[in-house]
Amino acid sequence: MDIIRAGDTYYMISTTMHFFPGGVILRSHDLIHWETACHIYEKLDSTPGQRMDGGNIYSRGMWAASLRYHDGLFHAVFVANDTGKTYHYTAEAAEGPWTRRPMEGFYHDSSLLFDDDGRVYIAYGGREIRLTELEPDLSRPRPGGLDRILVRDEARGLGYEGSHLYKIRGRYYLFLIHWPAGHMRTEAVFSADSLTGDWTGGDVLEDDMGFHRQGVAQGGIVDTPSGDWYAMLFQDHGAVGRIPVLVPVRWEGDRPVLEKPPRELHPEDLRPGYAYRPLFADDDFTSPDFPDVWEWNHEPELSLVTRGNGVLRIRTGRVDPDAEHARNTLTQRTFGPGCTAEVTVDGSDLRNGDRAGFVALQGLFAEGALLREGDRYFAVLREKTDEGLAETARIPLEGSSVRLRMTFDFRELRDTVRFFAERNGVWVPLGGEHKLVYRLDHFTGVRTGLFCIAGEQAGGSAGFSRFTYAVDAE
Repeated sequence: MDIIRAGDTYYMISTTMHFFPGGVILRSHDLIHWETACHIYEKLDSTPGQRMDGGNIYSRGMWAASLRYHDGLFHAVFVANDTGKTYHYTAEAAEGPWTRRPMEGFYHDSSLLFDDDGRVYIAYGGREIRLTELEPDLSRPRPGGLDRILVRDEARGLGYEGSHLYKIRGRYYLFLIHWPAGHMRTEAVFSADSLTGDWTGGDVLEDDMGFHRQGVAQGGIVDTPSGDWYAMLFQDHGAVGRIPVLVPVRWEGDRPVLEKPPRELHPEDLRPGYAYRPLFADDDFTSPDFPDVWEWNHEPELSLVTRGNGVLRIRTGRVDPDAEHARNTLTQRTFGPGCTAEVTVDGSDLRNGDRAGFVALQGLFAEGALLREGDRYFAVLREKTDEGLAETARIPLEGSSVRLRMTFDFRELRDTVRFFAERNGVWVPLGGEHKLVYRLDHFTGVRTGLFCIAGEQAGGSAGFSRFTYAVDAE
């Protein structure tokens, strides 16, 4: 993540990969509670991969943004690993609207620095961290400007990356992540008196909070109006994905010390009584507009989607093999320690072989769906494992609609999902537990998704209603 403060408000951005709209910015007034401020973009370049037209951008797309506020303007810079481009957006307010600006080059895991003399720099790279001076408008490297290697990681394992560059009290600081062989993910900090000087430093935090050697590392730092400092890092938590961790920072002279991450942290409440909107939500589909908790799996084809009057309707535009490859899959994040979603699916307009329902969207995904075969309907479970994709459960239904439930359990890396179908007011298990695995093929936490796919012929549709979502208490 990257995090900044503007006045008494904090803003945070993270990687959104293949989800659209993308570049979500979260907002907080206390560093603990967060809500969605906006999405930076609805679309990027509408490539075939981004539109899931003959390909996809799983594990690619938008990566690792740098978020900065300078001279009355918000800046967001990130790369997309499917296009090989760097994107620069600006806005007068973090809530948008955001405007895309030209930017040459490709800057992996970049961090912007607006220096006091009006010059602007970008730190980026993996293993070798390079600093490049940019034109004032960030459009391209400045001819004859500073361009040098700041630090280089010689250790075996994952080398330095995830740059976060700052100037604090006249000194420059570079926060990095690496994963030396035999260690866990580790946070490092280097500093220098000048951008042209020698950078010194090393590891400052190697801690897993007692959680399966999953090191807390990689992210930005921020100060509060009262002068306290915190780092917002992340920790891998299996299938649910990467979880933000707030780490206190104290200063010993000009050296930042990242303290051992606590399990609970209560910084001062800067705006008592502020009502935060959750990062998940029920949806009754009465409004024609999508709440900001929803994101499409890839860039959607909205001519095939309608919502309002209590129904979300997704029409098929082609034949697809499974939910992982379906267009117009509508997703929300999942949350630990567990969460449950329910939805009613009306399949009266499905065609033969069509399926519509829930997907636990990850590389090893699972579909709990309504299937039409001729004039008959079934609730079916299909599971993808390392052995392939197979139907593993089927329940005959008496009509063309069904209420479905999916329940996730992320406690202590259990990482399972179970599906249920409602029959005569009773929840009937649809198969058994499906094991979810966080892998680099998707590189994101599992999502709950609504999908509709054609089995034999495009043109059918499904209606979704009464979507509910609940997160388990700790």
